[in-house]
Amino acid sequence: MTSTRPLIVVITGSECTGKTTLANELAAHFAAPCSPEHVRDYLDRKGMPLDASDVEAIARGQVDVEDAAIAAATELVIKDTDLISTVVYSRHYYGGCPAWVEQAARERLGDLYLLLSPDVPWIADGMQRDRPSGRAQLHDLFRRRLESLGAQVVEIAGDWDTRRTLALAALSSGVRLDL
Repeated sequence: MTSTRPLIVVITGSECTGKTTLANELAAHFAAPCSPEHVRDYLDRKGMPLDASDVEAIARGQVDVEDAAIAAATELVIKDTDLISTVVYSRHYYGGCPAWVEQAARERLGDLYLLLSPDVPWIADGMQRDRPSGRAQLHDLFRRRLESLGAQVVEIAGDWDTRRTLALAALSSGVRLDL
């Protein structure tokens, strides 16, 4: 099957579940480009806690890093989160999300989502992480949002080796992927 764009696999879930590590490992394994989680760089540059006024800038930056990775891809691109994360966190923290961000998240839906479970230890990371006790609630918000969009989701849980094995298996059995 010939495609006009690469397969898009998104690593998603609540904070401190190994998304960035897994995204980078999968990208290296498959020699695929990986878009970073833009909000991390944004928060580092801002140097103070985020508020609702940051959501649109975060979303625009996320779109930019995703588009750059897609432009560099041939068969596969790995995303360390996507706009769905922006929607989930914006609704959770600020009670809503700009309509254009929600629409863009629907339009840019990935082909496969690896939803990482919060069953690994939480590790502090400055301002980047703030809710060690809220990860299960956020995990449920991610699951429900992905279900409401009809996304193809594989839940990934267990220790780091198990996560890696499950993720590789999910990608290797992907509908459009034959790597």
